[in-house]
Order: sequence, then structure tokens, then C-alpha cells
Amino acid sequence: MTGISKSSIHSASKYLIEENPSNPFQFGTRVHPSVRSKVKRLIDIGVALVGLSITAIIAIPITIIMYFDDPGPLLYSQIRCGFRGKPFRMWKFRSMVVNADQMKHLVENQAKGHIFKNDRDPRITRLGQFLRKTSLDEFPQFWNVLRGEMSIVGTRPPTPDEVEKYEEHHWRRLDVRPGITGEWQANGRSSIDDFEEIVMMDINYQRKWSVFYDIVLIMKTITAVLNKDGAC
Repeated sequence: MTGISKSSIHSASKYLIEENPSNPFQFGTRVHPSVRSKVKRLIDIGVALVGLSITAIIAIPITIIMYFDDPGPLLYSQIRCGFRGKPFRMWKFRSMVVNADQMKHLVENQAKGHIFKNDRDPRITRLGQFLRKTSLDEFPQFWNVLRGEMSIVGTRPPTPDEVEKYEEHHWRRLDVRPGITGEWQANGRSSIDDFEEIVMMDINYQRKWSVFYDIVLIMKTITAVLNKDGAC
């Protein structure tokens, strides 16, 4: 299950780069310090290598349990928009039924703004509920981090259809690489469902950014996961 075709990737890229007059990154040259930071990149690579080693180990029991719970592909991928809106394919352990994308229109969106969220999404499998509660479904994204498409800490990567609805100030979210975790995940996770509040938190992260602050957010995320606070 791969989610979106190559033609969709091309369409998303064309929209983001050529057809969106409100996209400030068509003209700007400013690059956020976190994108240039070699220390941040070294941390990303180191953590990603460790994370991928763990991913390879936990993939075995997840594969076995998934076979009995909801047979189908182990991994799920979806096109997301990264730094300056560049589309990339993001990976996760599959936590929904195989045909989840085709069923999305049947599920009520409980979030406010340009983000989709439903705490009781019927498409989530029994195994998927556990994977999401423990954030184990996110582990394959260490591959995206290793490739430089994501960072350990950043902003939540939006989907192309979410970006199509962006107003000008929303584009500031894409001034940094998207992250596996970030200000939103560390300080609220799924308890925050207002898109404008998420945007404010993402921009606040950019203002406060430092390597030390990234480490703080990583530790807060680990604590939130262990305490099951606002599990995604």
C-alpha cells in the first residue's frame, strides 16, 4: 500500500513550485539555521541509524501480529510536503486497514483547520491502536531522516491536499525540515486539534531553535510517550 501515485507526486510538486502564487519560497533565499546546522544533521544521522536498527528488530513481531490482525503490507507510505514544500514519500508501519485512503471520505474530521484527525477513526486496526499509542508506527521514518528528507525534530509534514488550502502565513511552517517529533508532539500530541494553534507552535519552535532545545523536545516526547499523554 503506497498511497499516492507518481502522477500525484508530479502534480503536488507542480502546484507547490509553479502554481501557488502565495508560496513565499518561490522568491525567498533565507534559510533557517536548523537547516544549515551540521551538528543537528550529525545528531539526525546518529539517532536514525540507532532507530533503524530498532525498527528492523521490532518489524519481525509486528509482521507476525499484523498477519493475524489485518493481513496486508507491513509498511504504509504517503506523500508529504517537506522543506520549502518539496514532496517526499514518508514511511510508517501500517496502522490502518489496507484500503484506508479510499475510506477517508467516510470518516468525520474532528480537527479545526487544514489537518485531518479523528480520535476514534474506525480504519485503525487493533494492532494499529497499539502502534500509535506507543508511537512505534513512526519508526520507519528514521529512513526519511537518514535520507535528509526529515529531521528528528521539526514540524509535522503536511499532505499536498492540506498545503493546497494554506494561507500565506501557514507557509512559514515549511521553513524547516519536517520532524518525527516537534513542538506540537512534545507539548500536546493529539490533545491539540486546532491547526492555527499547531502553526503557532511550529513557528515558535523556529524562533526558539537550538541544538539544546531539540534535545529538550526529544526528551519531552519520550516522556509523553511513556506516560501515554495525548497519544497519537
